[in-house]
Amino acid sequence: MYTEIIFYSLLFLVAMLYASVGHGGASGYLALMAFFSFVPETMRPTALMLNIFVSLIAFIQYYRGGHFRWQLFWPFAITSIPAAFIGGLITVDAHLYKITLGILLLFPVVRLGGLKFNEEKNITQQNLVASMLIGASIGLLSGMIGIGGGIILSPIILLLHWGNMKQTAAVSAIFILVNSLSGLAGIFIHQLHFSNEMAWMIGVAIAGGLTGSYFGSIKVGGEVLKKILAVVLLIASIKLLFT
Repeated sequence: MYTEIIFYSLLFLVAMLYASVGHGGASGYLALMAFFSFVPETMRPTALMLNIFVSLIAFIQYYRGGHFRWQLFWPFAITSIPAAFIGGLITVDAHLYKITLGILLLFPVVRLGGLKFNEEKNITQQNLVASMLIGASIGLLSGMIGIGGGIILSPIILLLHWGNMKQTAAVSAIFILVNSLSGLAGIFIHQLHFSNEMAWMIGVAIAGGLTGSYFGSIKVGGEVLKKILAVVLLIASIKLLFT
């Protein structure tokens, strides 16, 4: 009973904080499921399913706030969607899966841990070919691991100054949504194995996503909570990489 309360409380926190920066939270869900010894076969599709709901909520909030830019989004999506489907068809070796996920968890650790980007610099022209190559690479990895790819895409956009923080969050949210749908479709070709607690997990994730996306798109998120989550994800990353 106490274990379930702790798990669902952390799930709410993960969904809330990821949604506040336009992310679906799959890397956080995967870390939680690894901590609580979920069956590996259920982790990838379960994380993608939760991703779909939370990223949709986040996108709606950022879109309503006027932050979405179609021209920034489509060059990534046109290659990432088919690549995510292909990634979903691939079954990854368990050891390689743990190592890859452990490395990917370092992206949200840096993002949530307080990495600052200079938004005063002018937005530069987006490179079409580079965007398509980036989209394909992230999409393939997303489908293979069970993430939406926003944790990789958003720092790239910000570092290249192709969009500001709010625009990046909006684009990342819908990027995660389409990749999660595509990756899940690829996994469906084999066979889907969801967690038995899926209905409860979706409900808690939706509640967290609504809370986080509201504060992220309109108000300021809780910086202390973000740093706490960064520490939790760092511990999960170390656990996956070295145990």
